[in-house]
Amino acid sequence: MRIGIVYTSVSGNTEELARLLHELLMEQKFRSQLINITDFPVHELAEYDALAIGTYTWGDGEIPLEMETIYNKFKDLRSKEMVTAIFGTGDRFYPHYCGAVDTFKNVLKINTNLAVTLKVELLPQKRDLSKCKKFVELFTKRIQTSLQ
Repeated sequence: MRIGIVYTSVSGNTEELARLLHELLMEQKFRSQLINITDFPVHELAEYDALAIGTYTWGDGEIPLEMETIYNKFKDLRSKEMVTAIFGTGDRFYPHYCGAVDTFKNVLKINTNLAVTLKVELLPQKRDLSKCKKFVELFTKRIQTSLQ
């Protein structure tokens, strides 16, 4: 089983969240690759059984430029066998809080087997740990279900 956590981060908040989710997956005995989008071979997207995508939100709720290629690849993928999840960090000060998460969610829901979404305010805090554990629980349950 090939599982990946692909993320982008500018401030470090989304990277920190990606690392936390990766650790929680490992605790559940799920081996996954933690990959910055700049190192992810988008042409291998369809070779993954499960992917969790992590992004920050740019400008007025948009997907960051470096995430557009993978976003467009998902638009064309049409693979209900691939289990996906989307997570991100944002600032509630802005009108489109974690807007990139919502945009990805819509495409993943249509084109893949979307398991779960997660939004975290700025840097993950102790209060977010239960949400992160629930995210991993739902993601791994969907992965297990897809194996049956």
